[in-house]
Amino acid sequence: EVQLVESGGGLVQAGGSLRLSCAASGFTFDGFAVAWFRQAPGKEREGVSSISTSDGTTHYSDSVKGRFTIGRDNARNAVYLQMNSLKPEDTAVYRCAAQREDLLLQARLWVLSSADYKDAWGQGTLVTVSS
Repeated sequence: EVQLVESGGGLVQAGGSLRLSCAASGFTFDGFAVAWFRQAPGKEREGVSSISTSDGTTHYSDSVKGRFTIGRDNARNAVYLQMNSLKPEDTAVYRCAAQREDLLLQARLWVLSSADYKDAWGQGTLVTVSS
C-alpha cells in the first residue's frame, strides 16, 4: 500500500523551529516529486515547497523562502521540511504529497499546485506558532 505519513508538528513560540518529516511506505521517493502544502483555518491550501528527487531541484513559496528548507532523508525514505524563524502566520495543517515525475511536472514544480500531485497524500500534521 502506498502511504505517506507526516510527523514533527507541534506547538512552538514565534522565532522557534520545527522539523517536519514525510515518510513513505510501500514505495521509495526515487523518481518522484515531493511537495509540502499547508492549510490554515478558513484559508485556501497553499503550496510551501517542493523537491525533485531526479535532480534535487527545490522550490519555495515567497512566504517561506529563506526560512524553510526541504530535503531528502534517504536513510529513512523520507522528505523533511526544516522550518526556522517561525511566525504565527505559519500556523496550519501541513501535508506532504508525492507524484511521479515527468517532464511536464518538472517544468511546473515551481508552481506548487496541489492539482499536480495525485499519487499519494499524507493525512497532515498540525503546526501551531504562538506569538
